[in-house]
Amino acid sequence: MARILAAVRARIRRLLMRRQIESSEGHVRPDPLSETSPVLAGIVSASVQGRIALGPRAGARVRRLGDAPDAGHATSRGPRQAQLDGFDLHANVWVPPNDRVRLEQLSRYLLRPPLARDRVRLRADGRVLVELKTARRDGTSHLIFDPIEFMEKLAAITPRPAVNLVIYHGVLAPRARWRAAVVRDGRPEPDAPVPTADTRPRGAWTWAALMHRVFALDVLACPRCGGRLRVIAIVEDPAVVQALLAHAGRVRPLEAPGPGPPARVALR
Repeated sequence: MARILAAVRARIRRLLMRRQIESSEGHVRPDPLSETSPVLAGIVSASVQGRIALGPRAGARVRRLGDAPDAGHATSRGPRQAQLDGFDLHANVWVPPNDRVRLEQLSRYLLRPPLARDRVRLRADGRVLVELKTARRDGTSHLIFDPIEFMEKLAAITPRPAVNLVIYHGVLAPRARWRAAVVRDGRPEPDAPVPTADTRPRGAWTWAALMHRVFALDVLACPRCGGRLRVIAIVEDPAVVQALLAHAGRVRPLEAPGPGPPARVALR
């Protein structure tokens, strides 16, 4: 695994040099994001390097409960896994042929959120403690952030607009020659009857259906009577939004409410 990872690292570096993203001396081409949003570019760059970008500790490393990591050679946390200079290769997970349940479980794992809420705690001194899922090889088990440092790390992992979060390769790639043979895209089978309006597959899952599929949570079930909620109006006036929230006991009523959210959906 260490030899494979070293070969992957060398090939990726040659690819970056061929596309003039990185030079042989290690110089990196300026990120286009630095021109449109230099603050966000600095936050992302510091996050990749494990450093702080904002506040009085700008440039310092993230506080950790553990020793300094080893660098310069490949390390491993388990079988068929290796780490080297920021590259991580893991080949100890496999899915049997035609095991759709296991494949879905693996896909859900790959698409999991980057931060687990139950591993984040606010300490008595006001700093944020993030517990790692598994302790690192050097013994690090927690990361400690000041509030502004924690917010900048959240900003670094927030996807940018118009960026694809999932990229398909091989026969699943958009321009693959055999894609039509393995992906239906809602097309009926050759001998299947023409779908009616009730059975026609939709182009996308609804928000309520996705919430139920991912979290097993029926968001359209009324918690009082058990009936079904439905959209009756879209409230855009900040004053009306403030009055509705105050009536529900979510906020205190204000004499002159300031600008509120641009829109709210009322369910009944």
